[in-house]
Amino acid sequence: MRASLIQIAVNEDETPEVRRLRAAALVREQAGADLVVLPELWTTGAFAFDDFDARAEALTGPTHEAMAKAASDTGVWLHAGSVPERAPDGRLYNTSLVFSPSGDLAASYRKIHRFGFDKGEAVLMGAGREPVTVRLPETHLGLATCYDLRFPELFRSLVDAGAETLVIPAGWPERRRAHWTLLAQARAVENQAFVLACGTAGTHAGVPQAGHSIVVDPWGEVLAEAGADEEVLTVEFDPAKVATTREQFPALKDRVMGLAAPHPR
Repeated sequence: MRASLIQIAVNEDETPEVRRLRAAALVREQAGADLVVLPELWTTGAFAFDDFDARAEALTGPTHEAMAKAASDTGVWLHAGSVPERAPDGRLYNTSLVFSPSGDLAASYRKIHRFGFDKGEAVLMGAGREPVTVRLPETHLGLATCYDLRFPELFRSLVDAGAETLVIPAGWPERRRAHWTLLAQARAVENQAFVLACGTAGTHAGVPQAGHSIVVDPWGEVLAEAGADEEVLTVEFDPAKVATTREQFPALKDRVMGLAAPHPR
């Protein structure tokens, strides 16, 4: 299976409309890939809190339209990162979109864990409620977004739902880049799954981005890692390695906590 992670740069001197066109062109350049991934909130910038309301769009808005066409033109599965979604009731969500090679919306995921500690995203956006997985011909994807990476219980629920490859778009800051790499490897090892974590380059609202998109195998080995600048990280991996790893080292079978509610005493 071939995956391409588009670590697009998000800078204030480029409008969302221009960046949307540029991202679509970058997707089309990935012909031959099975899966293409974009980062979190790449239309606005993950730290551009003041722009979320003005630049929010419906689930079927301009990003949906552009990415659906790019996916169908290229014939790839496309995780189009996330957008600031305005729901019919007016509330905002940080919502990921996954398109099939025909351009159909295969899944959407509203970010469950919001970053900000009582400010920023944490107060401006609603929280998702449901873990989401997507079945591809080659593998079963589990969806998470940026700050979700710090909450291992979400990834356990994705594995329980059948996930074998965990896809994590992000707008992760440079000052915590060491955590990004560490947590991506931890989520891979503890869930015996592939991790495809795609970040942004550039600067969002004065916050330098970490870049360093990363692909990790079920043993925690880094298969590929990007640098700090805009680039496309392409890697080939064998999804069957998940089943092999779980068979050779069946740690998930030894789980005790979290499998069932305790009986009252």
